[in-house]
Amino acid sequence: MEEDKYAKELEVAVRIVHIACSLCQKVQKGLLSAGDEQVKSKDDDSPVTVADWSVQAVVSWLLSEFFGFQNVSIVAEEDVQTLSMSDSSHLLKAVVNTVNECLAEAAKYGLQSPKKALAASQILEAISQCNSTGGPTGRHWVLDPVDGTLGFVHGDQYAIALALIEGGELVLGVLGCPNYPMKKECLNYHQTMLVSPSSSDSREKGCVMYARRGSGRAWVQPLIHGDVKFEWPNSARLIHVSSIDDPSLATFCEPVEKTNSDHAFTAGLASSMGLKKQPLRVHSMVKYAAIACGDAEIFMKFARSGYKEKIWDHAAGVVIVEEAGGVVTDAGGHSLDFSRGLYLEGLDRGIVACSGSTLHEKLIGAVYASWDSSHL
Repeated sequence: MEEDKYAKELEVAVRIVHIACSLCQKVQKGLLSAGDEQVKSKDDDSPVTVADWSVQAVVSWLLSEFFGFQNVSIVAEEDVQTLSMSDSSHLLKAVVNTVNECLAEAAKYGLQSPKKALAASQILEAISQCNSTGGPTGRHWVLDPVDGTLGFVHGDQYAIALALIEGGELVLGVLGCPNYPMKKECLNYHQTMLVSPSSSDSREKGCVMYARRGSGRAWVQPLIHGDVKFEWPNSARLIHVSSIDDPSLATFCEPVEKTNSDHAFTAGLASSMGLKKQPLRVHSMVKYAAIACGDAEIFMKFARSGYKEKIWDHAAGVVIVEEAGGVVTDAGGHSLDFSRGLYLEGLDRGIVACSGSTLHEKLIGAVYASWDSSHL
């Protein structure tokens, strides 16, 4: 029976992330052609779009429909403060339309559509219901509706991330990566980003990766296109981390944004560890996806002083990398603790993910050797 534990939750989560990917692809296409009128700035100056609120509403409504409202607790990034302002009526209207257009296609993904279009009040309520603070007891879904919004608005990489925590432990993770190339030869490696060429057929990119804790397996499914109906398990195939353990051959990822990541420290760390390749700077949890499927070997993030890592920025990626054979810890080599609320409290300096224990041990050793001489 243990093999079947969380099987239904995982399947439902995968289906929901697929429909969220479809929503995001449509919104991104519109954003790139219409400009930035559907992009707002939050208090920390990070962008938020129609897609962020729409995905959160869709995921909240679908999880509540399937498992029952009273049984669903969701920790998520967005709130309705901006949408509820008097000068945001056009934005709210766009969210309402986007959500209803998406939910109208739910049957295509084997999910339940509402009997009639949701009203703005119902959609605001669905977004607001994602107000859990998590913690060490109970069952909590953890959602980042659009991770890497900056990449999203520029037509680059982003992810939809959904994980489940029970009793303070990660039990499953699902990561939708709508712009991630399904063919490795389509990857375009260079110093600042990971994108597939614009001429690439859209059918050759986009996937959903997922894993259940303790299974020792991680999977990837292609996105569905056109009128194709989602059929489980949707051509799923196993993925595994890279076997490269020589630092000189390893590809390492880090965040694009300098505001919450110290590129100077990671550059020194890479040099002392013997990493020869230029860093692959990637928006969002796509970094975890690249490691899980063997396209990169190392991800490291050392936030600047005062920045606190949020659980929704890591939960889904961590369980997928670990079940694909990788290692994820803080910079002191300790497992990440998802039981302490919205943030990864007690984090030792930073977060590192590696394709295997050999690279991980070398990286942790380099951190200890380099830390005292850094200016963090």
